[in-house]
Amino acid sequence: MKPVFIFDLGKVLVDFDYTIAARKIAQRSNRPPSDLHTFLSTSPLLVQYESGQLSRLQFYESIRDAIGFRGSLAEFGGFFADIFTEMPAMTSLQANLRQNGFKTYIFSNTNDLAIEHVRRNFPFFSNFDGYIFSYEVGGMKPQPVIYEAMENLCGRSGADLIYLDDREENMVAGAARGWQAILHETPEKTHTAIASLIG
Repeated sequence: MKPVFIFDLGKVLVDFDYTIAARKIAQRSNRPPSDLHTFLSTSPLLVQYESGQLSRLQFYESIRDAIGFRGSLAEFGGFFADIFTEMPAMTSLQANLRQNGFKTYIFSNTNDLAIEHVRRNFPFFSNFDGYIFSYEVGGMKPQPVIYEAMENLCGRSGADLIYLDDREENMVAGAARGWQAILHETPEKTHTAIASLIG
């Protein structure tokens, strides 16, 4: 039986940059872009949102009140989510794996605004066998609950899973479960590592 491939989303299949959102949001708030970039990328509100503790509306209202944002939820959501660019060397790798009969899954610490944006704007996103998102399962990598959710979804465990992630702590947590974990640093290194595993 062929192994299945588990792909992180951010910095593996799509790049992202919160400075893009910060510049747009700053035009409608009381803070400069530099402050907003730090706030958006490090605020505990983002962790609460991406772990399912805050709804979209609660996240927006908390951010709005913290930075004095003068816009609607729809406007904020558009600014906040439009931070992604596709990484073609990796999305083509996934497409080739699937064409060769390997099942592929997305496994991401993320939020519903981001996922709606990626689904709407990046056609590659629909070409997977399943998806596990932190905000839906109520836990974030490297917490065990999200890894368990992936194993339950794909019906496989241990070395049957080949896992790509750009964050070492997440990769280590997968390896501790027996997954064949690859730390994604460059497309070239990842292609080589996968070739060594599947020939």
